[in-house]
Amino acid sequence: MSVQLDFIAVLEQWPLLARGVAWTLILTASGAVLGGVLGIACAWVRVYASDRTLPGRLLRAAVLAYVEVIRNTPFIVQLFFIFFGLPATGVKLTPEIASVIAMVINLGAYATEIVRAGLEATPRGQTDAAKALGLSRLQMFRLIVLPPALAKVWPAVVSQIIIVMLGSAVCGQISTEELSYAANLIQSRNFRAFEAFIVATLLYLLLAVLLRHFLMWFGTRFLFGRFNLVGAR
Repeated sequence: MSVQLDFIAVLEQWPLLARGVAWTLILTASGAVLGGVLGIACAWVRVYASDRTLPGRLLRAAVLAYVEVIRNTPFIVQLFFIFFGLPATGVKLTPEIASVIAMVINLGAYATEIVRAGLEATPRGQTDAAKALGLSRLQMFRLIVLPPALAKVWPAVVSQIIIVMLGSAVCGQISTEELSYAANLIQSRNFRAFEAFIVATLLYLLLAVLLRHFLMWFGTRFLFGRFNLVGAR
């Protein structure tokens, strides 16, 4: 039995595909920025929050619990809890907002452990020198500690962002109009499921490759400057 492929029937729906790609990029950008900030903040708590005071111990325990819960549960369960579970408490979210929140929370947990490894690898001499210069704790962290720490772990952060971007495909399950949702909608109209998901697969592959190259360039250009990846090893 011969199979006749018709990719034209799928490509004719390019506005849907373009919208799906756009939403995938919007979700990824929002998740990467907010999740990265959350991960850095939680990593700071894990490394620098005092365990000699009750507030410090409680804060570290809360971050540890958050990281363990998120890293040991499926992303789709987290997404469904936010979108379907929170309305029971009176919190109603649009599919797009729920998707962003789920991606931020998910990436933040993984980024916490990745960034923590970079912070703990920072030589103590650098922080001692910063204290000798009279820098505040915030200045010391932002200018002295964080840039070389990010330089060390940036490839791992980029890989995790790519994973989150690919994981956004399940957001179509709550009607977020990302790429997999668009592919499913197209195949429901023309019954070309094989061709629709082949096109979606190629688009995801292209997005992943381009995003990886962009993030590697962006990190070395704007985030850690002189602390390049070679010098960080």
